[in-house]
Amino acid sequence: MSLAKPRLSFMQIINMNVGFFGIQYSFGLQQSAVNPIYDFLGAKPDEIPLLNLAGPMTGLLIQPIIGVLSDRTWHPRWGRRKPYFFIGALFCSLCLFLYPFSSTLWMAAGLLWVLDAANNTAMEPYRAFIADKLPAAQHASGFLTQSFFTGLGITLANISLFIFQKFIPGQHGAIPYWVFGSFFLGSVCSISSVLWSISKTPEIPPTPEELAALRANKKGILQPFIEIGHAILHMPKVMWQLALVYLFQWYALFCYWQNASKSIAQSVWKTSPSGNKTLYEEAVGWAGLVNGWYNVVTFLSAFGLVYMAKKFGPKKVHVACLLMAGLALLTFPHIQNKYMLFAPMAGFGIAWASMMGIPYLMVVNDIPKERYGVYMGIINMMIVIPMILQTTTFGFVLHHFLNNDPGKAISFGGVLLLLACGATLLIQPSQPAEEEIVLRAGGH
Repeated sequence: MSLAKPRLSFMQIINMNVGFFGIQYSFGLQQSAVNPIYDFLGAKPDEIPLLNLAGPMTGLLIQPIIGVLSDRTWHPRWGRRKPYFFIGALFCSLCLFLYPFSSTLWMAAGLLWVLDAANNTAMEPYRAFIADKLPAAQHASGFLTQSFFTGLGITLANISLFIFQKFIPGQHGAIPYWVFGSFFLGSVCSISSVLWSISKTPEIPPTPEELAALRANKKGILQPFIEIGHAILHMPKVMWQLALVYLFQWYALFCYWQNASKSIAQSVWKTSPSGNKTLYEEAVGWAGLVNGWYNVVTFLSAFGLVYMAKKFGPKKVHVACLLMAGLALLTFPHIQNKYMLFAPMAGFGIAWASMMGIPYLMVVNDIPKERYGVYMGIINMMIVIPMILQTTTFGFVLHHFLNNDPGKAISFGGVLLLLACGATLLIQPSQPAEEEIVLRAGGH
């Protein structure tokens, strides 16, 4: 029986998750800036979902494989998860620097594939890192600290779009210079934040028995895929229940992210990407501010959700949060005052904090510790498969049933979030096991 993990201080938990900030800044730009860039480059509305296929496909392909590889990795100097943090962040920084130089749709779409692959390489081990380092009693603090940095990173990305749009004039080809500013800042944040976490957080070395098991593992090109298949075959029931929630939840979120700018342009500025370009750019900047606001709420509420999850249980918290998010998206397209948009998105921001942390609390106690990496990768498969369904089917739905109307697209997402709320009620999470030995903060 292995020794219980030491409790970490609040600052140690913060330091180990700082790298999540840079990763999420990049995802923030993907949510708020990539689709407007596609618009600037002449994409049609029903082409946007397919142009977003990179995110879910790279998540589906990269994260489970990185999870298996990081489970089977150990280096006395570089550790288990940290090599993947660094490699992913390095390529992410390079892609963020190059992205606004995209001169054609195919170039922007191609760079997005590389950027998403890098983001997924850096992000996947971060979930397992929490389970590696923290005792069960601190899992809520660990996962919801990641929610805090998710909100902070995406907030900075969105607010940078709003501020730079106001103060940086001109453009390079079809892309305004203010877009360049946001992506350059993201390039710096990505690598610097990950380097901070790597330098401040030692990994727990495997026991001699665990190290022997790692070395005894079969190698080979097909082995990661065999392990992923085996893990899915023996997946705990609670993960199948979570998969249904994620089917509705993540399909809905993509509907919002792809259409937020256009919905605001339509309801507030009474224009569209093919209409008044100056007004549409204002709408894009305001969408950045609205998205920044809900992410401010995310990082302000993340630590409050730690208390709520411990008091009421993660399931009840997630049900309440999804209900708020669903009502927010149903309201959003009908608001004509740009300042009133912030009201429903406050509830959406609390829900976003829950989405980025609470579901992991509902399943982590059912996952064997030696397979944290692969199962966190499989959870990500549950996220990206609905996204793939959305990118490959929603263009048809939008064109044939929703009249290419961005407001109707967001309302459709609201209905799906309410279905996710109902599906969460079916989940039966396990209780965390008691720590046999509690060690106060200190060495390993």
